[in-house]
Amino acid sequence: MKKGYIYILLSAFIFSTMEIISKIISNQINPYQLNFIRFLIGGLILLPFALLDIKKREIKLSKKDFLYFALTGFLCVVISMSFFQLSILYTKASIVAVVFSTNPVFTIPFAFFILKEKLNVKTIFSMILSIIGVVFIFNPFGLKVDIIGITLAVLAAISFSLYSIVGRLRMDVYGNTVLTCFSFLIGDAFLLIILLIFKVPIFNGITIKILPHIIYLGVIVTGLGYLFYFTAIKETSVVTSSIVFFIKPALAPILSLILIGEKIPYNTIIGIIFILFGAYVMFSAKKRAYAKA
Repeated sequence: MKKGYIYILLSAFIFSTMEIISKIISNQINPYQLNFIRFLIGGLILLPFALLDIKKREIKLSKKDFLYFALTGFLCVVISMSFFQLSILYTKASIVAVVFSTNPVFTIPFAFFILKEKLNVKTIFSMILSIIGVVFIFNPFGLKVDIIGITLAVLAAISFSLYSIVGRLRMDVYGNTVLTCFSFLIGDAFLLIILLIFKVPIFNGITIKILPHIIYLGVIVTGLGYLFYFTAIKETSVVTSSIVFFIKPALAPILSLILIGEKIPYNTIIGIIFILFGAYVMFSAKKRAYAKA
């Protein structure tokens, strides 16, 4: 169990740096190009572990399975992560990190309609709190905010939550590592086709200066970050490991302030408090439900 908490802390820290590193190079590389390279590296790192899992589970992948991975990959890589990378161009890394961390909240309505999961007072309350938090980040007091960037971050969170729910439909069959790995790689194949159609550079323009940042995003964030997260799930539980999304909205703004000097406006601080409280309510509700199961 102690080992599991170490993996939770590692994955939480790594995921909290994702927006910061992306922000540093956001004006030096095409966001779609960065998206493609990041998920190519991450998918390839997860591939050996996914193949090992396939062997252990004795899974025989069919055409139907790859069509399913195509759907999850398109939702994650092409739609959600494209919105995510674009949002970093238009607003602060800390704001993107906090808003994107609300994605577990948006799973509530999707889970209700797609998975037919029952709603309870706590989950609805957590969703309301998180939405209030996002509204504060949008700034109801009329001060200057990056509406485009925040809107793109919200769209990234919503589409990622849809990916999570669709992934849950067959998570028990494949396991986290297999589903994520093939979703990354097949989603990346879709993105490659789009890049070729619109003649977006794939590897051209990458300089020595930004290469370490790209490697970090691919290897550490997309590869090891998800691997540590899945290991945390294995060592603890799905509910306990979800603490990662409770830590990130608190840690990411602090790291943004330290590493790239992003100041946190008071309205964002208020929004973070609401989101953290909403995350806590959801976590306590899930923990209680898990204990009863």
